[in-house]
Amino acid sequence: MAEVTGNATISTAGGTGDPPPPGISGTGRIRQPAALIRLLAGLAVTALTLLGADYARATTNGLAEDVAALAALVPHPLGGVATGFSTAALLLLPGLSAVCRLFGTAADRRRVLQQLADGLLAAVLAYGASLAVDLWIDGRAPFSLVSALTRPLPGDPLARTEPVYGYLAPVLAFLIASAARERRVPWAVLSLSALAGLAGGTATPTALLLGLLIGWTAAHGTRWAVGTPDPRPRPGRLLQSLREAGLRPAAATPAGPDRYLVRQQDGRPELDVQLLDRQAVTAALIQRAWRRLRLRTAPHPRALRSLRTGLEHEALVSYAAVAAGVRTHRIAATAELGPDTALVAYERLPGRTLDELADEELTDALLADAWGQLALLQRRAIAHRALVPSALLVDAAGAVHLVNLADGDIAASELVLRCDVAQLLTTLALRTGAERSVRAALAVLGPDAVAAALPLLQPIALTRGTRLALKRAGRTAPAAPDGPPAPVTPPAPPEPDLLEQIRTEILHSRPQAPVRPVRLERLRPRTVLAVGGGVVAGWLLIPQFFATERNPLVAVADADPFWIVLALLAAATSHVMGAMGFIGFVPERLDFRNAVLAQVAGSFVKLVSPGGVGGVALNTRFLQRAGIPTAQALSSVGVGQLLGLVLHLLQVGAFVYLTGLEAGGSELEILPFVVGGIAVAGALLAAVSAVPPARRWLVARLRPLTAEVMPRLVELARNPGRLAVGFTGQLLVSITLIACLYCCARAVGSEPGFAAVGVVFLVGNAAGNAAPTPGGAGFVDGALIAGLQAATSMGYDGALATVTLFRLLTLLLPVLPGWAAFSWLQRRGAL
Repeated sequence: MAEVTGNATISTAGGTGDPPPPGISGTGRIRQPAALIRLLAGLAVTALTLLGADYARATTNGLAEDVAALAALVPHPLGGVATGFSTAALLLLPGLSAVCRLFGTAADRRRVLQQLADGLLAAVLAYGASLAVDLWIDGRAPFSLVSALTRPLPGDPLARTEPVYGYLAPVLAFLIASAARERRVPWAVLSLSALAGLAGGTATPTALLLGLLIGWTAAHGTRWAVGTPDPRPRPGRLLQSLREAGLRPAAATPAGPDRYLVRQQDGRPELDVQLLDRQAVTAALIQRAWRRLRLRTAPHPRALRSLRTGLEHEALVSYAAVAAGVRTHRIAATAELGPDTALVAYERLPGRTLDELADEELTDALLADAWGQLALLQRRAIAHRALVPSALLVDAAGAVHLVNLADGDIAASELVLRCDVAQLLTTLALRTGAERSVRAALAVLGPDAVAAALPLLQPIALTRGTRLALKRAGRTAPAAPDGPPAPVTPPAPPEPDLLEQIRTEILHSRPQAPVRPVRLERLRPRTVLAVGGGVVAGWLLIPQFFATERNPLVAVADADPFWIVLALLAAATSHVMGAMGFIGFVPERLDFRNAVLAQVAGSFVKLVSPGGVGGVALNTRFLQRAGIPTAQALSSVGVGQLLGLVLHLLQVGAFVYLTGLEAGGSELEILPFVVGGIAVAGALLAAVSAVPPARRWLVARLRPLTAEVMPRLVELARNPGRLAVGFTGQLLVSITLIACLYCCARAVGSEPGFAAVGVVFLVGNAAGNAAPTPGGAGFVDGALIAGLQAATSMGYDGALATVTLFRLLTLLLPVLPGWAAFSWLQRRGAL
């Protein structure tokens, strides 16, 4: 049979060795995300191996000694012979593998030559990396690491084994990068070489592990850097597989990424063939795995399945949908095209997707038909999971077909099925409006089923494309009318967003429906950030308690009780001053006692939230429970934050000036750090303003400040007495905490200047508010220790003891009273 319709169509006359025309799967190279992931993993494991060998020297040396004791039982001549033969076999292995592949696959010799060239490059890189590690360990590494990775050679105590054993790394790199299919013989040779090295006393277990890691990492680094030959099948192979599956393909035409439109002989229906390959499956590995870890309703990531399992899953969902009576693609054939590629052939459905239809074509009958198809899936507990516009295909007769079921599930949970309802409500509302989308759903599914999806109408339950469409819809504003300007009228209240409109329409039919959103997140990104930051902070701080000659805990136990009492009083007073600074920026009347308890409760919230986030959320909740609307509550907290920032900067300037007036001009050593920090902040702001996307992001974040905070500030200006209370509280809360840090320094025997301590605290507190760790742990401590050393005459031990006592009084000691205040306010309905 001849070629048809130009060079983008392949007929059955082409064999598997025919070169593909432009637009089909080429012989070019692609960078596979899996190679990058493995490269990063190899680098991380190699670094951890070196760190573990250094820190766990006793374990490493003990293992090496045990292996050496066993090797001593092997006769020395026998060990030497085994080492020689295994080394020869190891060096011959790449050449034999290359010869076998060149003479065994003549039909695809060009690809084999490309793979062998990649293997040679990877071997050179692996050998260079091994040599670099050897030179570094022999010349610049600490002796502890040298002793952990090497051992004296038998019969020559002055000579030591190599840190990276022999030729393991380049040989392994060649085999992996050249995509050698034979696994048993190469791994047997590698294993025998490793055992011979251990038996001959020329290698340590750590040296063997490093060799394997370096070879594995170099191979995948090469595959990612230069790319790999495109593993997707040639069109001739695709047509041959379809023939073997019992079909009669005539020609294949590319129809998109990894998609082909296949025409069959004898007037049979056309086929829509979708290729599945590891490169596409692994492309979103991290994103899908993170979504699976984060959300309760996330699908099982296909990147974590084998290719066969993913193929079987897609076919099973498709067959289940057809059995349920749903109009969808029917599978004509499935086939594996090799270890890295498979295909699914569907009977082609001519039609247009929802996003290709004009608005006038979106009739009520079409919407009802879409909901009817979803109802069939819901009755059989089949979840679609991706009801986006491209998944709704409308044929010439106006019938809706649900396609793209690859991420679907059978026997889905009730929560996932309700997510499908919420997704389709939003998808249709984006085209037809909330009222028509909800009305069609109510007519088909009934009020109860639609109302059950109400708690799932939240952005996190929707697909990424739908969330972006909602943002675009929210940013779209009506154009200004032509003609003379209209008379000035008061601004209309903002129109609710689309999800809120859908909720309102549902509540019209079911006023008693639950409105509170279902929590879909297993964990939040800020929780992961806080835990990660806490681990890093603990890793950095805990060793410092045992690395100094004077243990800071002992210094705290021996501190002067008089100064400790004063520091404790100053820390307690800071909560009262914080309450003054809080209520002073709220025009409404608040209970001062509850406000003080709310500030104490903030000490408990600090331990479960990063920086100043917890305090802001707690104060906002306190105002809401006091009967203040959410918008006014947020604006009051925003006013306090804004004026607090202004006062903070003014206090920094004042204390820097007072530092210069104190005895000993050396106190001004802190000035370069302050000026440098302000300069860095200004440079970052300028850089953000110079980049249009970053500038738009910054303006969007600052828009609430101008829209809500400034009017609230104008309202406060009419009550100067209350505003003065707020300013005084904000000012004194910093002064009391500075006094607490100063008393802690005096308690451990240091005598710093008060102004210098003030500068140190203000800078360190700013670092804590920006830190992602609970209570600023690690960042505040490190900033305060470094600042006390730079701004005063205190040594490292004294600064560490001072900060330890200060954090004990201001972070750890208030936790129990804070929990009690938090519980008391909750019982009274104040939180």
